[in-house]
Amino acid sequence: MKEHLKKLEILKALSDGSFHSGEDLGDDIGVSRAAISKHIKGIQEWGLSIYRIQGKGYALSSPLELLSVDQVICKDLPQTSILGVVDSTNQFLLDQMTVLKKGQSCFAEYQVAGRGRRGRTWVSPFGSNIYCSIFWRFDNGLAATMGLSLAIGIAVVDALEVIGCKGLKLKWPNDIYWNELKLAGVLIELSGQSGGSADVVIGIGINIELNEKSALVIDQPWVDLMTILGERNIRNKLASELLVSLNKTLLEFEHSGLQSFINRWKELDNFIDESITLTMGSQSIHGVCRGINSQGAILLERNCIVESYFGGEISVRKA
Repeated sequence: MKEHLKKLEILKALSDGSFHSGEDLGDDIGVSRAAISKHIKGIQEWGLSIYRIQGKGYALSSPLELLSVDQVICKDLPQTSILGVVDSTNQFLLDQMTVLKKGQSCFAEYQVAGRGRRGRTWVSPFGSNIYCSIFWRFDNGLAATMGLSLAIGIAVVDALEVIGCKGLKLKWPNDIYWNELKLAGVLIELSGQSGGSADVVIGIGINIELNEKSALVIDQPWVDLMTILGERNIRNKLASELLVSLNKTLLEFEHSGLQSFINRWKELDNFIDESITLTMGSQSIHGVCRGINSQGAILLERNCIVESYFGGEISVRKA
C-alpha cells in the first residue's frame, strides 16, 4: 500500500499533462530517480500512457482530472470516500457492510479487479472513468429490492442527462447505451435472510475517456463520454450528479418500489417492440420485446403469447 501512495503522489504531479523531470519528482516525494522510473512502470500497468523524453522527463499522454471529495460530496448522504487503488469499489463496501450507514458511498481512481455482471471483468484504467459504489439497507427484506437494478439504470441516465448527454437508452436490466454502444453498467450485490433486512451494494461504472491500451481489452462495442460530448474535466461534476440521482432514486424506490419508474423505463427501453434473443446458459429464446412487468421482468412475445423472464444470467441481443 505504501508503494501505491508513492505512485499516487507522482500521478498528482503529472495530472497537469506537463513534463516533469525525474529529479524534480524524486525531490517532491522523497525518493531517488531510479525509484521514480520503477514507479512509472507500475503506473503504466494501471492503464495509463506516459511519455518519457530525454532532457524533459515524464508526462501523461493527456491531463488527468483526479476526483475531489469536496466537489463530489452529496450533503444528503452520510459519507463519501475517494479511494486511490482498490480491488473493486463494491468489494470495499462489502468488506465493511456490518458497520456502514445507509447511503455511504465510495469512488476509486483505479480498480485492480473491477467486475461486471455475469462474471465479466470491468476494465478500470486509472483516473479515466467513474467507478462508484453505494450501500443501502432495505428494512423490508429482499422482496423489497425486486426491480431495483432497473431503477438504478434510470438514475444513471438521469445523472448523465444533467451533464448534457442525450440520446441514451437502457438495455435490460441495467446497461446504459448510446447509439448501440455501451457507455455504463451496474452491478448489484445483495445480502439478506428471509424475515430480515436486505443489505445492498450498488456498483456503477461509466466510461469517461478510455485510452487505446484499455480499449483493446474490452470485448464488446463501447463508447465513452469524451466521444459523445467532446469534453474533459467532467468526472467530478458527473460523480456529484450521480450521488444526487442515486439518493433520490433509492429513496423513491424504498417508498414505492419499481412502479413509479415503469413509464420512464418505457421511454428509455432500447429493445421495446424489437425482435430479440434471450440467452440463458446454453438456451436461446427468440421473440419480440414487450417491455417489463411491475416486478422488472423482461416481457417476450412468442407465438402471440407474452412470457416474463427474470435472472441475472439472461443476456439480451437484438435478433
